[in-house]
Amino acid sequence: MPVETATVGDIVCFSGVENITIGDTVTTPLDPTPLPFIKIGEPTIEMTFSVNNSPFAGREGKYVTSRQLRARLYKELMRDVSLRVSDGVTTDEFLVAGRGEKHLSILIENMRREGYELAVSSPHVLYQEADGVRMEPVEKVIIDVPEAAVGSVMEKMGARHAELITMGLRGSRTRIEYIIPTRLFFGYRSQFMTDTRGEGILNSVFDGYRPYKSGAALTRLTGSLVASEDGESTAYGCFGAQDRGSLFIGSQTQVYEGMIVGDNPKQGDIAVNVCKKKHLTAIRSTGADEALILTPPIRMSLEEAIEYIAPDELIEVTPKNIRLRKSILNTEIRLKTQARMKKEEENQ
Repeated sequence: MPVETATVGDIVCFSGVENITIGDTVTTPLDPTPLPFIKIGEPTIEMTFSVNNSPFAGREGKYVTSRQLRARLYKELMRDVSLRVSDGVTTDEFLVAGRGEKHLSILIENMRREGYELAVSSPHVLYQEADGVRMEPVEKVIIDVPEAAVGSVMEKMGARHAELITMGLRGSRTRIEYIIPTRLFFGYRSQFMTDTRGEGILNSVFDGYRPYKSGAALTRLTGSLVASEDGESTAYGCFGAQDRGSLFIGSQTQVYEGMIVGDNPKQGDIAVNVCKKKHLTAIRSTGADEALILTPPIRMSLEEAIEYIAPDELIEVTPKNIRLRKSILNTEIRLKTQARMKKEEENQ
């Protein structure tokens, strides 16, 4: 519908003017004075987007090449001014920086719905230098929980070196505000929902940059159950693997070597064979053929997967599935690499 004027909040389309981008001012030639550009917050975290190179690559996605992935990411820059994209070390990798895990997870979700297939790494924060001082991004976290969960929340936030700002009662609930470095806040949301039994409310907002706060970032306190071979998972194999931890898959699921199929409650990875089949023999005994009872698998959302993965793990994102995997799929090579890295750390 052609109109002569538009007010704040109206969605309009200019016809006949090319190459208009966010931040530009459309004026009359009689007064070409631009409006001041609204300052956009700089990215605080970065993730690596790469071409999917798993054994299942190309099965479910429509766009799978590095050229298609690069074109889609750089196209996103035209409408998202807070996003930063740059080429990675190899031609198959791209560094994507945004204003938080939610920001990047929305981009990933949109891409998978459009038919893209890719692998993404765990996020890491972006530091800045000011007068020779290393600065890191911090978050203001607002928490609203039942009184019974206050102790658990304060214990976990204290372990993450969070700074308590205010705390007060709101009826039968308690409201707590913290300032916490972004790098120490990674992975807490899922833990928060568990500690508060789903009754807690947590919101965070970027609060600027502050001098780097000493204290190592908390790594995941659990390990991974990693598939040791390719094939289809069986009820017998899953039944044996679930004694080692919680599974992310059920029976009759296609897996490959290096794919993460469960969570190990202890630190360290365990290779499991979820494709193991029960050998048929002529010997029968009481209870030998009892029904195998499998615990329902844990299904992770994209946001939960981003919080969960360790630095040596990736998320395989396809239009139909979200899989967790190791960066190095081969079990033997991965164990040798881990042993070498551990030895280097000890020598340092």
